[in-house]
Amino acid sequence: MNAPISPASPASPADTLRTALAGLLDGLPPKQAAQAVDRLIANYRGRTPTDAPILRDRADVAAYAAYRMPATFEAVRSALDALADAAPEGWAPGSHVDVGGGTGAATWAAQSTWPGERPVTVLDWAEPALDLGRELAAACGPLRPARWQRARIGAALTIESTDLVTVSYVLGELTEDDRRSVVDAAAAAATQAVVVIEPGTPDGYARIMAARDRLTAAGYRIAAPCPHSAACPIEPGTDWCHFSARVSRSSLHRKVKGGSLAYEDEKFSYVAAVRFDPAPPPSRVVRRPQIRKGQVLLDLCGAEEELRRETVTKRHGPLYRAARDADWGDAWPPPSAD
Repeated sequence: MNAPISPASPASPADTLRTALAGLLDGLPPKQAAQAVDRLIANYRGRTPTDAPILRDRADVAAYAAYRMPATFEAVRSALDALADAAPEGWAPGSHVDVGGGTGAATWAAQSTWPGERPVTVLDWAEPALDLGRELAAACGPLRPARWQRARIGAALTIESTDLVTVSYVLGELTEDDRRSVVDAAAAAATQAVVVIEPGTPDGYARIMAARDRLTAAGYRIAAPCPHSAACPIEPGTDWCHFSARVSRSSLHRKVKGGSLAYEDEKFSYVAAVRFDPAPPPSRVVRRPQIRKGQVLLDLCGAEEELRRETVTKRHGPLYRAARDADWGDAWPPPSAD
């Protein structure tokens, strides 16, 4: 007698997205995809005028999605997970607007953090990106009803009232005036939370700090990564706050990016600001932990509005074991070690 077959577990948003991305470059010659990626890299590293969308056609968008979407997804998911940890138990956004969302990586990240269907709107000025985002979203039931709306991302931007606004990897493409306008529009529209993510570079961090200042001036509280809403303790020009997300590469991803490793590390900076009372951690690990014989060195940003180094040794028992498992960006101490 055959044993009953257990129903398969539903695929996670990350797995579903990976499968959807795998078919993107079918029919697109590898050489053409590689050329599109090279041009996109050059554009993103240069200065892009706000009236010239980078993604011009489907070939561009397919190359972009294969090149950037997995890394953007992991970075945004890390930021949203930190927001979820600082939010009241059971909190989830009832609606979501993604500004400059392109092919929708942030909407997939939100679905990964808070499963379930909710009104979702993606705003972007590149019609080919919106079309492909809609096509990819068809693979994920809760995202199928999402609205993919063409909008100019800048001073004229208007955002409908929504619980959560995400602005990921967008500000670097805008003029300084348009950056301020977009952050202000997000602050005015969000009833619960605004999350801004930028590349983990000194310039990206500077844009995050400018956004953070405007959000706190608008009455928001900081939920993550900072354990406080006061000024950042990093002296400008001496360092920058950023984090790292591990990205699994598919064979397609490795082919498009010309790499051989099965993974890459995406560096990013972010701020999650909220209108409710958050419960941020006592401190956060802001550098990769240094594991040495019998001790772990943790660089922390604490609620006391200061940076400090904490040495955790074997004498600390469970805390030492937690420190050995701690990762860059984690809350410290973890609740399980209390």
